[in-house]
Amino acid sequence: MSDERDWDLFKQKLKVKTGIDLNEYKANQMQRRITNLMTRHNHKSYVEFFNSIENDKKAFADFIEYLTINVSEFFRTPEKFSELEAKVIPDLLAKSPKLNIWSAGCSIGAEPYSLAMILKDMTPSARHRILATDLDIEILNKAKAGVYNGNEIKNISTSRKSTYFNIEGDKYTVLDDIKSRIEYKRHNLLLDSFETGFDLILCRNVVIYFTEEAKDKLYRRFFAALKPGGVLFVGGTEAILNFRDIGFASYLPFFYRKPF
Repeated sequence: MSDERDWDLFKQKLKVKTGIDLNEYKANQMQRRITNLMTRHNHKSYVEFFNSIENDKKAFADFIEYLTINVSEFFRTPEKFSELEAKVIPDLLAKSPKLNIWSAGCSIGAEPYSLAMILKDMTPSARHRILATDLDIEILNKAKAGVYNGNEIKNISTSRKSTYFNIEGDKYTVLDDIKSRIEYKRHNLLLDSFETGFDLILCRNVVIYFTEEAKDKLYRRFFAALKPGGVLFVGGTEAILNFRDIGFASYLPFFYRKPF
């Protein structure tokens, strides 16, 4: 089987089984990642590799986790979270006392739990909505469990660690009060429909392997999903160069606001 035919068939099989369309991702990077994994498992073709893991639940789950790059930590890029806490959320709260927030591509839950802690500190008596979505079911289960190691929580202040976690040895478990503030759902950003009416959408370090076309389409859909005055918060390497073409106004670096 030719390499191109092998790759195309692999993409078809993956899309049928998972809904993940690799045509929306940068081909070179994804092929490199998957080839590394195949080589480790001594497979010569993409299809042979797929067939070997298709019916092995654990192997397939590990593959999807590897593919969807679940690297996350609390308060990732702390200086940006400081801006979120000091400027962005107060601006949003001035317009609405109850915020509707979406953590898109939430991975292991560090991002939505970081948000929940900030909001609990800022508005102790309010219950905001935090929707957290990811493509990977296994990762969502880890997020719901809310158990982390020291490295994942290294950016959390000592006071928040003691306030919002049960600490046993090197395991940090998010308290039920914070867990109860997050609504987890499986969602494919490139395929599924979006809710609307969000005050804040976070999509950080998720689109790294998307094609430029897929990114553009995604950011336009985020724009439509925000309320007027709502804000999109992206990762530190993901500045949206054509943000004005999409309709966003300049706000802060890596924060884009939908005009009122």
